[in-house]
Amino acid sequence: MKRYFAESELIINSDGSVFHLHVKPEFLADKVILVGDPGRVELVASHFDNKDCDIESREFHTITGTYKGKRITVASTGIGCDNVDIVVNELDALANINFSTREENENFRQLTLVRIGTCGGLQPYTPTGTFICSQKSIGFDGLLNFYAGRNAVCNLPMERAFLNHMGWSGNMCAPAPYVISADEELVDRIAKDDMVRGVTIACGGFFGPQGRQLRVPLADPNQNKKIESFEYEGQKITNFEMESSALAGLAKLMGHKATTVCMVIANRVAQKADTGYKNHIDDLIKLVLDRI
Repeated sequence: MKRYFAESELIINSDGSVFHLHVKPEFLADKVILVGDPGRVELVASHFDNKDCDIESREFHTITGTYKGKRITVASTGIGCDNVDIVVNELDALANINFSTREENENFRQLTLVRIGTCGGLQPYTPTGTFICSQKSIGFDGLLNFYAGRNAVCNLPMERAFLNHMGWSGNMCAPAPYVISADEELVDRIAKDDMVRGVTIACGGFFGPQGRQLRVPLADPNQNKKIESFEYEGQKITNFEMESSALAGLAKLMGHKATTVCMVIANRVAQKADTGYKNHIDDLIKLVLDRI
């Protein structure tokens, strides 16, 4: 028996588009680039040969078009794993649910999802301008903990090692991080031999969760030093951002391919930042367009 999705669970607009994105199923390509900034959608799409659709709704801007013979959708998520939860679930619904019958499609449609963003480097070998492909993500957001199957797709030994290293085991006020790997084939295809393959922490905020202190003191002033010194099976944590864990985790649970690539715009160790990064992000965009 086919699964049926009630109106309250999958909200479909009167024009037949999905609730938040306002995109209709026919406008979704199999290859999807995700960006946080709605303004960056136009930058990605400026490389397209043509456009099928251009839709804006709240912080969600979606354009589908063709690039060198490949049909690609680029969509903005806004900032944070909570927004990624909305976007990835709605993209999956567009691909795998019949909007007329509200039933799951008989044939599964796999999406390839690559997030292009910016991040903070956490190691001396990740200075500003470095391209990092997230081979693994450590989610401080807790999002995946709300989904069945979370333990089956996560790296539980690495989670335990990280909790012990941070001193968070048994601390009810500490985050419950999860460790999730990106799709291996997609990482190989996107990163090739000119990107750092890293371990990324996806934070639930920009300031305190990333160890930034303004007027409110941090719960653990040594948090970032602990993060920078953590090592598991020869891998160190390379960067902070705010979306990679939710993307990789949801994609794995749904059967899609996903990874995140970011350009380092601030190095927390060197305490240097590049506010002119927008002039260089287009180089990363071109690489992803060619490799996706």
